Amino acid sequence: MRVTDQGLVRESACTVVDKLRSGEVTPLDLLDVLEKRITEVDDKVNALPILCFDRARQHAKALMQKPAAERGLLAGLPVPIKDLTNVADVRTTQGSPIFKDTVATRSDIVVTNLEANGGVVYAKSNTPEFGAGANTFNEVFGATLNPWDTSRSAAGSSGGAAVALATGMAWLAHGTDMGGSLRNPASFCGIVGMRPSIGRVAHTPNAMIDRNLTVHGPMARNVEDLALLLDAMSGEYAADPLSLPAPTASFLSATRSGKRPKRIAYSSDLGITPVDPEVKAITRRAAERFAEAGAIVEEAHPDLFEAHECFHVLRAFDFAVTKAALLRTKRDLLKPEVIWNIEEGLKLTVEQIERAEAQRVAMTARTLEFFGSYDLLLTPATIVAPFPIENRYVAECDGKKFDNYVQWLGIVYAITLACCPALSLPCGFTASGLPVGLQMVAPPRGEAQLLAGAKVLEDILGVRGMTPIDPRTVR
Repeated sequence: MRVTDQGLVRESACTVVDKLRSGEVTPLDLLDVLEKRITEVDDKVNALPILCFDRARQHAKALMQKPAAERGLLAGLPVPIKDLTNVADVRTTQGSPIFKDTVATRSDIVVTNLEANGGVVYAKSNTPEFGAGANTFNEVFGATLNPWDTSRSAAGSSGGAAVALATGMAWLAHGTDMGGSLRNPASFCGIVGMRPSIGRVAHTPNAMIDRNLTVHGPMARNVEDLALLLDAMSGEYAADPLSLPAPTASFLSATRSGKRPKRIAYSSDLGITPVDPEVKAITRRAAERFAEAGAIVEEAHPDLFEAHECFHVLRAFDFAVTKAALLRTKRDLLKPEVIWNIEEGLKLTVEQIERAEAQRVAMTARTLEFFGSYDLLLTPATIVAPFPIENRYVAECDGKKFDNYVQWLGIVYAITLACCPALSLPCGFTASGLPVGLQMVAPPRGEAQLLAGAKVLEDILGVRGMTPIDPRTVR
């Protein structure tokens, strides 16, 4: 008898995996539950525009032929993949009209690894065109709406993934992050999203072997579930020369260790950006509650003053290397922000790139030194609460106008440049009921201590279990 209880969507991923291992539910049961939930919810938020349930059921049936102990860490749990990443025999549009009908012939390494670890891919999550811009909309599928208030942005670029989690259309989700694309939508949607260290999650190299501003990472509704997915995503692969071996002790065990940080730094702005006063107050209150775990909490941050100049150059260089051919042949099909990014990259001189790389080395060195004194660094994950969906980006904050459409993301892309793992943890709500995320940062390759600390604060704040929700519109 098939189990199709819709109450399953409210269970944690760890609980559902336990049910899969015990035989209480099957992967096919879970696919039925998700298909029904998507039918009920997704037309209100537009998070999962590409579905591949036939492929998922074939994979699930093949997995079920194996003994339960041989079905991998996820044991048949369904997982959506961001629509920038190839899944064999499934559309991969990258949110672009140029690729709106493209069907991938091979899966990216990150997908192959997840499937080998018992993940079942059933959908592709929505993303802005080529992941550019922290607001999830594109000309192929339209906008993804924030379920806490469907008149608001879900941020991006992993916006579809975050909304699927927040609305119970996924237990876990895959995403990518260059300038906060796992952390920003997590903050806006009240879930947890993590940018791991460079190489932690292997993926298929694209355009450059050593391309490392962008990483793949996990999203979930709570810290334990996030750790479970990170375990399933981690591992070394020869095809990705930057990839790291999986740790000897699992990230889930580290999360459950109860290990408490002793000294915490909080910064409202990293010294580089304006922040909405309400967001600043909410995140500071959350950070100060680490004192309840016996931690010393101080105001401090590493010196990251070069972050805006450095990121602008390195991001532009990345776009030029990966997208210049499209500008030459498909310019009329590219959105203005993508054209701007590519053209900025093509104008760069070797001297500018040299300066930016040196700035990144210096910021990383100073940040490593900073972590000699502190276990974790805490900041707002986004400098504003979810903004109206019709705004393409944040043009100003607290009276300061930004120079370009990505500068409002400085508080997260500075951490990208410093090569640190970081996550966004739900930490409170604005007066109007919109979620706010706290960015938590650890030194490079410090995922274990980051996850352990995040679980300690999650327990103190009592935020676990506040999602999934049904989409709502606030008038």
